[in-house]
Amino acid sequence: MLHFDVLGRAESSRRVVLVHGFTQTRKSWGAIADGLATNRQVVAVDAPAHGLSSSYRVGLEEGARLLGEVGNEAAYIGYSMGGRLALHLALAAPYLVRKLVLVGATAGIEIDHERAARRAADDILADGLEKDGLDAFLERWLDNPLFATLPAEAAGIAERKANSVEGLAASLRLMGTGTQQNLWGRLPELTMPALLVVGEHDEKFTAIAHRMAAAWGGGKARVAVIEGAGHAAHLERPDAFLDAVVPFLDGDGGGSDHRNANPTDSNNP
Repeated sequence: MLHFDVLGRAESSRRVVLVHGFTQTRKSWGAIADGLATNRQVVAVDAPAHGLSSSYRVGLEEGARLLGEVGNEAAYIGYSMGGRLALHLALAAPYLVRKLVLVGATAGIEIDHERAARRAADDILADGLEKDGLDAFLERWLDNPLFATLPAEAAGIAERKANSVEGLAASLRLMGTGTQQNLWGRLPELTMPALLVVGEHDEKFTAIAHRMAAAWGGGKARVAVIEGAGHAAHLERPDAFLDAVVPFLDGDGGGSDHRNANPTDSNNP
């Protein structure tokens, strides 16, 4: 079973499962996990090949099954790679996913040759990680333009260094974006309420989120834009992230798209 921590003492009917992104661990949710746990049962999971789940070397489909085994019936919040895992779970076992929050996630690469090119690029990244070691790899990874607005103090370097070279290399090869099936055509199958969270400055994933919301079954998905943030919007502006997510978790999941104001009210973990 994947490793996980449980925070809060609420009943399982208010369970929320947190699934981190690539190179992170269950500890990377920080203040967000603490904030949600005030009146919920929060299950923070180490995704396959990460943290204390490093020995699990699986693809997205099997990773989603393992995630559902830990989380059971719950609301799921997944960031980037964690969002891909949660999306796969929602499609494979929708009865487990009461609500879904995806942060900077995608339904996949639609064009076959572009997907193959991404797989090849992830293989090269894995080779470089094995050659140069974890510290050098993390420095290069966080230098990605996606993280240009992520302050160093919010990046959670210590948590990322809890991972192993072998685990992260396996994750790139088995759960990278290039390995994800093209799920765009299956989005209409999903009928659970969904909140697709993106940072204002993450133009690529903002466009993706709006497309996903439009394709979602029953019109039950909406987009929340976190102002003043980039790809890792939940790390850059955790208070604003909670302001968007908590009402969604507490409500019926309906409503129009949401844009968070007050970009200066930041409290980085």
